[in-house]
Amino acid sequence: MSGAFRIPGAGRFSQAKTARFSFDGRSYAGIEGDTLASALLANGVHLVGRSFKYHRPRGILSAGAEEPNALVEIRRDAARKTPNVRATVQELYDGLDGQSQNRWPSLSFDLGAVSDIASPLLSAGFYYKTFMWPKAAWKRLYEPKIRAAAGLGVSPDQPDPDHYSSRYAHCDVLVLGGGAAGIAAALAAAETGVRVILADEQAEFGGSLRFESGAKIDGQDGFAWAQAAVAKLAAMDNVRVLSRTTAFGYYAQNFVGLVERVSEHLRTPGHDLARERLWQVRAKRVVLASGAIERHMVFADNDRPGIMLAGAARTYLNHYGVAVGRNVGVYTANDSAYAAAIDLKKAGVNVAAIVDLRDNPTGPVIDEARALGIEINFGRAVIRAGGKLRVSSMTVQPKNGGGERTIAVDAILMSAGWTPSVHLFSQSRGKVAFNDETKRFVPGTYAQDCVSVGACNGTDGLSATVDEAYAAGAKAAKDAGAKAAKSSKPKVDASESWSRGMLGAAAGAGPDTTVKAFVDFQNDVTAKDIRQAVHEGMRSIEHVKRFTTNGMATDQGKTSNMHGLAIAAETLGKPIPEVGLTTFRAPYTPVTFGAIVSHARGPLFDPTRRTAIHPWAEAQGAVFEDVGQWKRAWYFPKAGEDMHAAVDRECVAVRKTAGLFDASTLGKIEVVGPDAAKFMELLYTNPWEKLEPGRCRYGIMLREDGFIYDDGVVGRLAPDRFHVTTTTGGAPRVMNHMEDYLQTEFPHLNVWLTSITEQWAVIAVQGPKSRDIIAPLVDGIDMSDEALPHMSVREGKICGVPTRLFRMSFTGERGFEVNVPADYGQAVWEALWAEGQKHGAAAYGTEAMHVLRAEKGYIIVGQDTDGTVTPSDAGLDWAVGKKKTDFVGIRGLTRPDLVAKGRKQLVGLKTRDPKVVLEEGAQIVEDPKQAIPMKMIGHVSSSYWSENCGRSIALALVAGGRDRMGETLYVPMPNGVIEVEVTGMVFFDETGGRLNG
Repeated sequence: MSGAFRIPGAGRFSQAKTARFSFDGRSYAGIEGDTLASALLANGVHLVGRSFKYHRPRGILSAGAEEPNALVEIRRDAARKTPNVRATVQELYDGLDGQSQNRWPSLSFDLGAVSDIASPLLSAGFYYKTFMWPKAAWKRLYEPKIRAAAGLGVSPDQPDPDHYSSRYAHCDVLVLGGGAAGIAAALAAAETGVRVILADEQAEFGGSLRFESGAKIDGQDGFAWAQAAVAKLAAMDNVRVLSRTTAFGYYAQNFVGLVERVSEHLRTPGHDLARERLWQVRAKRVVLASGAIERHMVFADNDRPGIMLAGAARTYLNHYGVAVGRNVGVYTANDSAYAAAIDLKKAGVNVAAIVDLRDNPTGPVIDEARALGIEINFGRAVIRAGGKLRVSSMTVQPKNGGGERTIAVDAILMSAGWTPSVHLFSQSRGKVAFNDETKRFVPGTYAQDCVSVGACNGTDGLSATVDEAYAAGAKAAKDAGAKAAKSSKPKVDASESWSRGMLGAAAGAGPDTTVKAFVDFQNDVTAKDIRQAVHEGMRSIEHVKRFTTNGMATDQGKTSNMHGLAIAAETLGKPIPEVGLTTFRAPYTPVTFGAIVSHARGPLFDPTRRTAIHPWAEAQGAVFEDVGQWKRAWYFPKAGEDMHAAVDRECVAVRKTAGLFDASTLGKIEVVGPDAAKFMELLYTNPWEKLEPGRCRYGIMLREDGFIYDDGVVGRLAPDRFHVTTTTGGAPRVMNHMEDYLQTEFPHLNVWLTSITEQWAVIAVQGPKSRDIIAPLVDGIDMSDEALPHMSVREGKICGVPTRLFRMSFTGERGFEVNVPADYGQAVWEALWAEGQKHGAAAYGTEAMHVLRAEKGYIIVGQDTDGTVTPSDAGLDWAVGKKKTDFVGIRGLTRPDLVAKGRKQLVGLKTRDPKVVLEEGAQIVEDPKQAIPMKMIGHVSSSYWSENCGRSIALALVAGGRDRMGETLYVPMPNGVIEVEVTGMVFFDETGGRLNG
């Protein structure tokens, strides 16, 4: 048996296999196709959890993603424990192990329920007013206890062994929602031949057709039509159909995030199968068909297990074949609940009574309910529910007061109406509008290329929904570039019609009561809490939300927002639109970290980038360091050498003969187009229009505030082409910076930007013998000083492969940077290395590079600058075009604070004891004997031992630094105070003669 409440012959899975599962250690049987919620209900289990604040018993409220109560932990093994899974969404598989949450020691006996008794002390906003005294208790008592109580469920304590995947996709029309509206829109668009993606969060498409027994389309039962239509779409080459896929975020430019549950429904997923897949979709047009969400009735003790939404009960019956009770009561202000009562009655379930808040409603469903002998009570309200761990009765009273009557029930089905699901529309930055006639917020002003159809658009009736959706799908395809195509619109033969419903608290839960009539089930927010927030001064619904936490649970107020808004509006005496609507933010439903992170964890958390020359360096025993995402050779130790000895040897070799350095990680960007020079003029401080092709220039890039953002050497290859280099770590942000300005500030310029960092391997050959090493391997380039002076670039060949040969230096020696296609990087390096061995050249790493550049006073952006350094502060005034009238940062440079005296300036430092090497980051003071805290006037930015200088050297940012030349300053350290002398920034070859060998 698959449960005592399973009705033989009902539902769509009557022939399915049995699936055994457990909940809180007790074994049950369900069938394949069940959700955990439907399987528990089939076994008569309604109690599934405890509320967050009061620990009240809670049961299953819904049958979908809006579920606020039935949050459980799903366990596969010790490493696969997932908390806060909605039982209404979790598909059943044989062997599933579910556990309830937020209770101790057991679900039926939870000591945390004492907070329900103490609820008068825990009213809305109590956390803003308590825990204030004594002050010392916050750290030792209040905060630890609050943190221990916070949250639902328990986070996994072992690494997730599963893997996740992600995909990017582009389509012409993206349809979100697989009900009648979504399917109709997808059919219309697909038949034109455009690329279509149809996605729905459920395992089966159909939406409300899963429970609407009165719907017929194209001569078929509504659900059967949906399955046939989706099968037709899936067979089309231009359509991708995604079930179990939730659209959780709608971002700029029709970029939509979806997460697909790939294997959560499988008993033993294959090791090659992802657990979830993140879809990042860019669509020309988006059709939103996200439906509507049923609202509950707000009355006293409406949270008892066994009280649920009428549409959910109907889903469990018509789709899963499960009766939610044997003696059911119905409380409604909406016709749709009658359909649930009728279906249950026809299935053999006793319907004790229908209580309708409306006075004298009429319609076919009411007539049918009467004909079936169901008792109907108009103009009455359920003023409270009886029971504790399961509802046992409902007490009925005329809505304007009068005698009470208690009716025994084992379930209460409720419906206050349906709220259009405008979450994704709101995320798209669209503005909703309030329809005063229907009392609903519906899509108003659109911000992106999308359209809402069906229930989420406030459209009532199946026929009107299909007509609207089909037309919208065809138009979306046409707007995406499709030609008109002959097609056959689905014909609705029969449908159901529902009335409007109500908002806010019902009779018996009004302002004159103090009952617990729940608005937000998960956060235990009641109608009286909303009113209290207003009485305490909250006027905006956003403030009410934060004061009460209404709508701030994991369901994001899907069932509670409109009720809370209506109660606040009533209390304020204002129309609902004047109070406002809370902001719907992504994600629509919770998304796992695994889905977002995908492969980016462990070794792949941050991509490891290696240059083409990396294998050679590795074979030579290089020690590597991480620079951004790159692995860079730090130094090349020989036998018996430590780091310092290796770096000293490398530095001396470069100065005496030559050194080879892998500079491939430098950022490289090509700026190409007729307006390339104009663009460079605007992005850099230097002038570029008059730079001749074949020449290079050191460039500085600023932010708008006038501070140095990046620097690098730029070569002009042709009148319309620049080869720009950036710092290794700055390449992505510089590319983004350039692209941002090109697209937003200078879109009139005819320029293209291309990242070429990985396309070119770069070999720096530096030192007096550098030309002798390179020249034998170069073809088509005159290597003489006259033909190739310092700061020049030529294109030719080296070792038979194309090269961009730069004559430039970051060491102060004669130097070249050989750019070759990355595929040939190691081969050219090995050829240069072989030639270099004839001259005593050494390979050197990043540490030697740092020492050599510091000896010459060359800065590194991000090390010798800190985001508050101007070109003048760094001694680079010469790199700012004096005649330029505009560039990014030009106005920032004129700000009073940036030209004031006493700014920190980059200078050199020499320690009194030449053997003492300062620590980078060490603070600098004028008087080491002053009281603590001392006044810091600067800090050390770069510090090294220089074998070439025979002493330590350092660069530092010091207040008024250039006016302090020759002064003695002090660096306080734990082991004593270090005296330093302020000097110029160049420590080696001050005249610069070595640049020419």
